[in-house]
Amino acid sequence: MSMQQASTQAPVDVVARTQAVIEAMAGLEGPLLPILHGVQDEFGFVPEASLPVIAEALNISRAEAHGVVSFYHDYRRAPAGRHVLKLCQAEACQSMGSERVAAQVKAALGIGFHETSADGSVTLEPVYCLGLCACAPAAMLDGEVIGRVDAAAIEEIVAEVRR
Repeated sequence: MSMQQASTQAPVDVVARTQAVIEAMAGLEGPLLPILHGVQDEFGFVPEASLPVIAEALNISRAEAHGVVSFYHDYRRAPAGRHVLKLCQAEACQSMGSERVAAQVKAALGIGFHETSADGSVTLEPVYCLGLCACAPAAMLDGEVIGRVDAAAIEEIVAEVRR
């Protein structure tokens, strides 16, 4: 598919903004992951319309680009909520009760992992190590790490994301 064909099937703005990200990173060795991160930074997620543009620029198949986006959990296929809450599910946090924490958060927010609340206030994501093993169970809210997450911390987190 040529760039011209891609642009007739995708919103021009998405194509142009994706091409700008590609141009800024195309000289990197192994540019696919940095480009995908750049596109996600640009849009807040990786639009489906960006994939054919990226694939053509890097001379890979659309299936390969799609496979990378769907394999790595850090890439979003839809916009995230106003807040992003990540709950560690790695072994150290599991041993300190992260499964209980996750169940409480899911119940309080009414969503599961990889979901966004109906009001768009929060997206809940699992992560597999935040580097706070000594303070397990751990979470991250909008890039800020939180250690020793307990029932009181869950209440505080839920109140914060509902504002």
